[in-house]
Amino acid sequence: MLSEKLVELEPKKNILIKGASIHNLKHLNLAIPRNQLVVITGLSGSGKSSIAFDTLYAEGQRRYVESLSAYARQFLGRLDKPKVEYIKGIAPAIAIEQKVNTTNARSTVGTSTEIYDYLKLLYARIGKTISPISGNEVKKDTVSSVIDHVKTLAPETRWLLLAPIHVEEGRAIEDKLNVLLQQGFIRILVDNEMLRLDEIDLKSVPKENIRLVIDRIVVKEEEAFYNRLADAIQTAFYEGKGTCYIASADHEICTEFNTNFELDGLTFLEPNIHLFSFNNPYGACPRCEGYGNIIGIDEYLVIPNTALSVFENAIFPWRGESMSWYRDQLVNNAYKFDFPIHKPFFQLEPAQKELVWQGNSFFVGLHDFFKELEEKNYKIQNRVMLSRYRGKTKCPVCKGKRLREEAQYVHVGGKTLGELVGMPIRTLLPFFETLQLSEHDAQVAKRLLLEIKNRLRFLKNVGLDYLTLNRNSATLSGGESQRINLATSLGSSLVGSMYILDEPSIGLHPKDTELLIEVLKNLRDLGNTVIVVEHDEDIMREADMIIDIGPEAGSLGGELVAQGTFSEILEANSLTAQYLNGTMEIPVPKVRRKWSAYIDILGAREHNLQNVDVRFPLECLTVITGVSGSGKSTLVKRILFPALQKKLEGIGEKAGQFSDMQGHYHRIHHIEYVDQNPIGRSSRSNPVTYIKAYDDIRDLFAKEKLSKIRGYQPKHFSFNVEGGRCETCKGDGTINVEMVFMADVELPCETCGGKRFKKEILEVQCNGLNIDAILNLTIDEAIAFFKKHELNKIVQKLQPLQDVGLGYVQLGQSSSTLSGGEAQRIKLASFLVKGATKEKALFVFDEPTTGLHFHDIKKLLASFDALIEKGHSIIVIEHNLDLIKCADWIIDLGPEGGENGGQLLAFGTPEEIVKNPASITGQYLKAKL
Repeated sequence: MLSEKLVELEPKKNILIKGASIHNLKHLNLAIPRNQLVVITGLSGSGKSSIAFDTLYAEGQRRYVESLSAYARQFLGRLDKPKVEYIKGIAPAIAIEQKVNTTNARSTVGTSTEIYDYLKLLYARIGKTISPISGNEVKKDTVSSVIDHVKTLAPETRWLLLAPIHVEEGRAIEDKLNVLLQQGFIRILVDNEMLRLDEIDLKSVPKENIRLVIDRIVVKEEEAFYNRLADAIQTAFYEGKGTCYIASADHEICTEFNTNFELDGLTFLEPNIHLFSFNNPYGACPRCEGYGNIIGIDEYLVIPNTALSVFENAIFPWRGESMSWYRDQLVNNAYKFDFPIHKPFFQLEPAQKELVWQGNSFFVGLHDFFKELEEKNYKIQNRVMLSRYRGKTKCPVCKGKRLREEAQYVHVGGKTLGELVGMPIRTLLPFFETLQLSEHDAQVAKRLLLEIKNRLRFLKNVGLDYLTLNRNSATLSGGESQRINLATSLGSSLVGSMYILDEPSIGLHPKDTELLIEVLKNLRDLGNTVIVVEHDEDIMREADMIIDIGPEAGSLGGELVAQGTFSEILEANSLTAQYLNGTMEIPVPKVRRKWSAYIDILGAREHNLQNVDVRFPLECLTVITGVSGSGKSTLVKRILFPALQKKLEGIGEKAGQFSDMQGHYHRIHHIEYVDQNPIGRSSRSNPVTYIKAYDDIRDLFAKEKLSKIRGYQPKHFSFNVEGGRCETCKGDGTINVEMVFMADVELPCETCGGKRFKKEILEVQCNGLNIDAILNLTIDEAIAFFKKHELNKIVQKLQPLQDVGLGYVQLGQSSSTLSGGEAQRIKLASFLVKGATKEKALFVFDEPTTGLHFHDIKKLLASFDALIEKGHSIIVIEHNLDLIKCADWIIDLGPEGGENGGQLLAFGTPEEIVKNPASITGQYLKAKL
C-alpha cells in the first residue's frame, strides 16, 4: 500500500524507508515527516526499537562512516548495512538510549553535561584570586600596567623609578654595589636619602632598606618618553626580582608594582584551566586525588543512629566503661559552651556537629580521639577499634570539593568553583542570570556564560533542577542518566539532525512530563527531526505524527498498523488506539485489598528524606509515588531493602540513616529487589538459561538415541563449556573485530554461521528440531512444541514468561538485546517460577512499566495479582498512572525534588489520595479514577 505512495513523496520533506526487515520487521515501508515530533509506539517487542535504532540510527551512523577518508574507513570497513532496500532523506543521527549510568567514580553531572568544562574556562579566564588573609585581590603587574599608572600622573611632575636591592646569602653589600656601579647605575636611596655610589664608602651602607634608582622621570605626553620608560621599567623588574616602585621626588608617595603573583607574604598559583580540573594531577586535591572521598573514619559508623542524643550514647565508640570518659567530658562541660546534649544528633546545627568532631579546650573531639588511637596502634585493641570505624568518608582536606586548596582562592561573582558545583541547579541558574561583571570580563566570558546558562536551563527543563553539578554520575537512576544525556545533546544545539530518543519519560512524574514535552518541541523548532519511542499518552497527544507498530509482539509484530495525528490514531483499529479511545482499558479494581500486617520505617533521613515515618502494608500492592528526586528510591532502595535484608538474611548492604524498623517482618521470609539492570552482562546470557529451563532441554537432547551412540552428555549441548560448542567463536555465535579508531564490530562466526555449535552436535534432533532450532523458537512456539510432545516440566518453567507477556522473545535471544522492561519481566517470571513455594517474599520493583505498552501493563498487573494471591507482598516505585490507580495503598513523597523534597505528603488508597489537596500525584490521578 505504502510502497506506491513512497515514490510520490519528496525525500526533502520525509525520511523514506523501504523494505525494512531487521529482527521481526516484515518488509516494512514507512514515511517519517522531517522536522516534526514523531512518536513510534506499539507493544513491547513489536519492532519499535528495530525501526528507530537498528534501522534509522544504524544507517545514519553508517553514512557518517562512509563520509570519512579511505584511511579511516579501512579500520571500519565492515559496518553492516541495515536490512533495508533503501532509506532516503535521512539526516545525521543522534541516539539517546536508556543506558544505565556510568560506574566511573570520577564522572559527575557537571563533567557529563560539559558544564564543568565551561566553568573551568570561566574561572581560568576571569577568576579573581582573593587572599585568605586580607580578603584583597591578588594582582600581577606588567610593564603596561606601570605605564598606565604613570599616564595618570600630572605632566611635568618629577618621579623616581626604583628597584629593591637583594643581597644574596653570604655576599658582602660592597660587592653587590660594585657590580651595580660597573653596570652603569649611579644612585641608591637609603632611608629616603639619595646617595651616589661613586662618592660614598660602600662598606658603610646597611644591608636592609636600600633601593636602586633606575631612572629619574619627568612625566611627558610623548610617544618617545613612554618607549624609553618601558625599557627602564623592564630593567627595574629584572633588578628588583619582580618588584619596582614609582616614588615622588620628595618620597612622600610610593606605589609598589610586582610581577610575582603575591600578596600578604603568600605566593599564589596563577589561574589556568588545569588548576580547576580534578581529573588532572595539577588541580586535584592531593589527599583524595580528585575523588572527593578517602578511606578514613566513616561518620555513619561512628554515629550509626542519629536519632539518639549525645547523652543517649549516639557516639558509638564512646560507650562502655573505658571509653565513656570521653563522652562524660563532653556531657559535663556542655553548659560552658551551650551544647544541647539531649537533642537528637540529626537535629543539631552543622556547627554543633562540627564541634563534636573538632573538640575544644573542655573535651577531646572525635578527630583527636581517633588520632590518639592511631598513635597507639601497636595495641591490638586499638587496631581492632579503628578497623571497626573505617569506611569511605568525605576528604578532610577539600571537604568533598575534589580540588586543591589553591583553586578555592579563585572567585567569580564572589563564589569559588567548589561552592558553585555544590549548589542545586535551581539556585545555580539564578546566580549566573544575575551575575554582575566588569565590561572587560563580560566581553571575555560572553560566550562561556551563554553556554553555561543554556545547559543549566536544559537540565532545569528536563526536571533535574534538584541535582548539583558535583553529584556522582554513578548515583543517578536510569531515567536521570537519560535526561542528562538529553540535556547534553540539547546543549550542543544542533540543527538539521535526527534525534532518536528511547522513552525519555521514564522516571518522570506527570508534572515533569509537561516540561519534557516543551524541550522536545524546542528541539523540533530548531529544525530537527525528533523521533521518540514512547508509550506515554501525554507525549502522544502533543506529537505531530504517531506511528503504531504491531499488531502484536515478536513474530506477530513488525508491521505498520496505523499512522497519523493523535485524532487520526483514535479512529484506527490497533491495540494502542483501543486503549487511547477507551474501547479497551486497564480496569480500576472494584475493591482494594484490606491489609493487617505492615512494616514501619521510623525516622528515615538519608539524603533528602526529612525524618519521615512510613508504613508499608504487606500482602497487597503498595506504590510509592512522587516527583523525580523526592526520595522514593532512597526510602525503598537505601533504607527499607537493606534493613529488611539484614533482618531476614543476616547480611546486606549498609542501610541509610533511620531510627527504627518495626512491624510484622516475621510474616516474610525473604526480600527481592527487581530493577531494570540487564539479566546478564555476557552475550551468552538469555531467557531460557535465566529461568533454569535450559538444563532440562540439554538433558532431553542427551537422552536422544544418536547422543547415546556418540557418547554426548548434557554438557555437549551447552555453549558455555568446551565439548559441543563451536571453538572458533567459543559459543558466542559472533566474532568481535577490534577497530583502531572506532567502536568494535561484531560479525557472525564464519565456522558455525552464528549457530554456536559444532556441525555434528546439530545433527542430533529432538522431535525433528536440533538444539539451534529450539533456541530460535519464540516462547509461544516453544510452549506449543513442548506441550505437543508432553514435556510438561519444561512447559511449567516457560509458562510464566508467556504470562508476563514475553511470548514473542526467542528462547536463546541474547539478554544484551532485551530492553530494560523486558529484562525486568524476565526477572518477574523467574520469581513466578519460584513464587509457588510456601515461603512468603516481599518484592520491590523499580519502575516496572518501563518500556511497556498499555496492553503489557495489563499483563504485568495480572502477574502481580498472581504473586499477591500466593501471599507475597509487592512494593513498586512508579510514575505510571495506569499502574498507580490499581494500587491498594499509595505512599506519596514530595513536594519537590532534592532538598525541597523528602516529606511524606499523603498515604492511603487511590480514592483517599485524590481527595488530599497536599498530594501532587493525586491531582493527576483524578482523571484516571
